[in-house]
Amino acid sequence: MKIAFVGKGGSGKTTLSSLFIRHLTANEAPVIAVDADINQHLGAALGLDDAQSAALPAMGAHLPLIKDYLRGSNPRITSAEAMIKTTPPGEGSRLLRVGEDNPVYDACARPVRLDDGEIRLMATGPFTESDLGVACYHSKVGAVELCLNHLVDGPEEYVVVDMTAGSDSFASGMFTRFDMTFLVAEPTRKGVSVYRQYKEYAQDFGVALKVVGNKVQGRDDLDFLRDEVGDDLLVSVGHSDWVRSMEKGRPARFELLETDNRCALQTLQDAAEDSYALRDWERYTRQMVHFHLRNAESWGSAKTGTDLTAQVDPDFVLGEPLAVPQRS
Repeated sequence: MKIAFVGKGGSGKTTLSSLFIRHLTANEAPVIAVDADINQHLGAALGLDDAQSAALPAMGAHLPLIKDYLRGSNPRITSAEAMIKTTPPGEGSRLLRVGEDNPVYDACARPVRLDDGEIRLMATGPFTESDLGVACYHSKVGAVELCLNHLVDGPEEYVVVDMTAGSDSFASGMFTRFDMTFLVAEPTRKGVSVYRQYKEYAQDFGVALKVVGNKVQGRDDLDFLRDEVGDDLLVSVGHSDWVRSMEKGRPARFELLETDNRCALQTLQDAAEDSYALRDWERYTRQMVHFHLRNAESWGSAKTGTDLTAQVDPDFVLGEPLAVPQRS
């Protein structure tokens, strides 16, 4: 399952992402965690120190390797240089699985040991001094989108992505790549404004969206969120001494997280599992192609000097039956 956490800056989405990842690991689910936010804090929230977080490889820096591996022997893709962030897989493309070993994970993923198991952590990479004034952060996130387009995951596997804040998530088609999107909202007008924007933008694409209320301190906060987001409010999370200790770099064992918050995380997992039953691989592939054609026609073909619309394999549908390990 592919799960996204979104919300305005400061809403607590990275903290909730990290708690959900810890919860899944405690439940023995295989997890790949991806930090796709311009502010790279997921590693720290998962217990890495500053040096370990800084040492995480940047996916954007390995984009040529990612492209070359994923294109495989696809005859519609003439070279890695002709691929863009939305290039869809086709016959001959290499696909990614959550639990496998492959050159992409070797280059871009690092193991992180948690209390109850181990995950793989990937990061887009932060803005560097050379990027300032000349690069768009979404060029880095493009490496994540390309991997998601080539990923085949099963019902008991998780890819959890901490997305960039606010409506910036809509700068690409990546917002359609998820089985469930959890929008973290504080009980304030600003907190729910991103929800309204997200709901409006996503409504034509069948995006499964649920709101997680954060920093909820009482009945009035809960009533406010219910009035503002209605049935989309899935669960709320209140103050956590465990989280406060974690943010100081001194977390207790995860099993000591407050019972109410553990129950809230289980509610998230239940909602994610329910969403998987609604997965439609044909629609997923169709949306992938839709955004690729838009990008090809607006800038991609001109930039690469290649007719990128020809990369679409009309007979190809991404899906689990295709997830046969392919040798490099």
